[in-house]
Amino acid sequence: MARSALTDDVEVVNVGLPMFADAVRAQGRPVRHVDWRIPADGDLDAVRALTVLHGDSAAAVDEANAEVVRRLDQGVPTLVGVVPAGTVVPGLHERMILHSGPPLPYAEHCDPLRRSMRAAVVAEDWAPDVEEAERLLAADDVLIDAANHHDTVVPMATAIGPSQPVLVVENREGGTRAFSPVNQGPGDVAWFGRDTGAAIARLRLLAETVGPAIGRILDSAGGLDVLALAAQGIAMGDDLHMRTQSATNLLARTWLPHIAALPDDQRVPFAEYLAGNHLFFLNVAMAAAKSLQLWAEQVPGSSIVTTMSRNGTTFGIKLAGSPEWFITEAPPVGEALYYSGHGPETSARDIGDSAVLELTGMGGPAAGGSPAVAAFLGGTMADAAAATEGFAAITAGTSTRFTLPPMGFRGTPLGVDVRKVVELGITPKVTTGILHVDAGTGQVGAGVATAPLACFTAALHDLAGRQARTL
Repeated sequence: MARSALTDDVEVVNVGLPMFADAVRAQGRPVRHVDWRIPADGDLDAVRALTVLHGDSAAAVDEANAEVVRRLDQGVPTLVGVVPAGTVVPGLHERMILHSGPPLPYAEHCDPLRRSMRAAVVAEDWAPDVEEAERLLAADDVLIDAANHHDTVVPMATAIGPSQPVLVVENREGGTRAFSPVNQGPGDVAWFGRDTGAAIARLRLLAETVGPAIGRILDSAGGLDVLALAAQGIAMGDDLHMRTQSATNLLARTWLPHIAALPDDQRVPFAEYLAGNHLFFLNVAMAAAKSLQLWAEQVPGSSIVTTMSRNGTTFGIKLAGSPEWFITEAPPVGEALYYSGHGPETSARDIGDSAVLELTGMGGPAAGGSPAVAAFLGGTMADAAAATEGFAAITAGTSTRFTLPPMGFRGTPLGVDVRKVVELGITPKVTTGILHVDAGTGQVGAGVATAPLACFTAALHDLAGRQARTL
């Protein structure tokens, strides 16, 4: 019987433990490592759901996903106006407050969001002080609802009433329109969980001066292609979630002649407000993203996430083509940098609707182009690139408008696919600020919140059940 001799020319494909690939590589031989893991960490129910969605239903789901990604990538959201929320936001009643995150009774909301609601009630002149505002809210004399139920997204612990100015963004191709309040800026403000006199005064400044000034600017300058400006900001180091300085500065330059032409009683107060608010573009980008998500969620049978929202108590998602919330406990914010004297024990849980950005190629997917965000992810651009790669593993497409120069001008990952999230056990990471848990002192740091897996698994089971019934 002839014996076969081992060749000296060895090429290896390694499946499983990376240490074996490292050993081959250390001996100077070519090796390709396959990062294989047990699907869904061995959860048999989840594997059965994945079998449905990767089996007979795969073609239909993939077709729906391709259309969702197309809508997210090619829609052109335009900022067309700023008006009081009560005049334009659908379903916003006369005595109603809209808040971030999934819906909850007032008593179950976290301390920062309850404070923001009290500030909003006083700013609406429904109560003379926060003590009376607390009584009205606790007695359900003021209605509250999730902003997402009204085509609106609000960042951090924002709560708004009908008098607050909202940015109106239209996605004309999709026939959708979305809203977000004008950003309150840094410091002693309600969206950071403050219900002080200064926080209430800022809300009134927005309603009486800042909102009308922006409305006048847009009347003069015309509509703004929001994501064209956002793409420039990302190329200049923004992620458009934690850092929006570049896009805000570009917007200020674009509007500068129209700011100069404002009436005397608006020009200086608005210029002072804008000059001190590096986060101004955040809410503009959020409204643009929501307008695309509203178009994308009209596609039935998709496994793409089109809502991802937190209120400091719960974390919820929705899939395209379904109105159902899938909700679990809000996670803490990790990978954090804290202000002096603060840490995890003083920090509220993840909060805000701003994760709409991560679903549209901004925020975490754009981390690989932002040195500022890299500081929260390990300190190097390689760490930031790893965050972008993490999104690439769980998304269905790539943005053609948002590119990352440090990563070879590759497009940002786009369209979080619940199938990939559950199969790989990798959930989205959301760059965000951190509020004090209960002292009402505002922001205490910033970091990265890792989305909880449970709500994605629940959404996967629901989609699999719906698809199975159509077979």
